[in-house]
Amino acid sequence: MQPGQTTIDAQEVAKFEAMAAEWWDPQGKFKPLHMLNPCRLDYITGQIAAEFDRDLGQDSPFAGLRILDIGCGGGLLSEPMARLGADVVGADAAAGNIPVAQIHAAQSGLTIDYRHTSAEALAEAGEQFDVVLNMEVVEHVADPLAFLTACRQLLKPGGLHLCSTINRNPKSYAVAIVGAEHVMRWLPKGTHDWRKFITPDELYTLLQQAGLTPVDKKGFVFHPVRWAWSLSDRDLSVNYVTASLKPA
Repeated sequence: MQPGQTTIDAQEVAKFEAMAAEWWDPQGKFKPLHMLNPCRLDYITGQIAAEFDRDLGQDSPFAGLRILDIGCGGGLLSEPMARLGADVVGADAAAGNIPVAQIHAAQSGLTIDYRHTSAEALAEAGEQFDVVLNMEVVEHVADPLAFLTACRQLLKPGGLHLCSTINRNPKSYAVAIVGAEHVMRWLPKGTHDWRKFITPDELYTLLQQAGLTPVDKKGFVFHPVRWAWSLSDRDLSVNYVTASLKPA
């Protein structure tokens, strides 16, 4: 990718720009993310703690770590990382998300560096991070490989990349498109494009092509009876997450 080019998909950005004001409404258009967030955070904090030898039982266990939340939205992941002591940069291609995130962080007494920018622009500027959070973003970009390559460039040697997305199969179409958008109406119709979903094998290949070393993958599984999410070692059929390292 040439300097100044970007993997931003303008149509995808516009979808989330239109919903920006609802980021912190747990019953609004981002209700699915609010429901998923505790499960996401369990995985994220566990992986970071293990990789950087941090004790989550201590105050500010992530102190000294610089974390990028790419595609930060309203800050649903940036804020917990800041509360754990990390130096957090939240970046989003949708300009309307940034003031929402900034206002909520200020109301919460948190200092977070929110920026309207892209992974490519940050990489070109030479920014470096211990951890890159890339959660529910890769299925919305124009060029997943170029995007993941920029994420790798943003990591320090030995840095940790956490990436979640949605599998591409008949079940994911039924759950993420028909169920979430049409039946439950948790998301506006058209939020996701099933054709842009990525299978775990495809994502592992993309991560390796981008220069990262995948080391773990887990499924996020929704239990309708308990109305809650949990992590699974085996079920990656719909939502899933990966952990990768940049070679030292």
